[in-house]
Amino acid sequence: MKKVKFIAPVAVPTIGASGKTGNWRVMKPIIDYDKCIKCMQCWMYCPEGAITVENDMPKIDYVYCKGCGICANECPVKAIKMEKEV
Repeated sequence: MKKVKFIAPVAVPTIGASGKTGNWRVMKPIIDYDKCIKCMQCWMYCPEGAITVENDMPKIDYVYCKGCGICANECPVKAIKMEKEV
């Protein structure tokens, strides 16, 4: 399979007026790496830029993740599930 480079506009997480935003999350996304196909749809659709790519795998930065669930909704193989924050 040939790798194709593409450029996509992606948000970058920053500390807002109220500080870091992940501390008021009710639900959090959990990635099942056994199911992940590395399509990076989660990274592309994350409105907060809280998903980064490390070693060709998505990683969630819970300091900035607001728990919106868009990543779980956009995952074509349902490798991301939302769990209640404890």
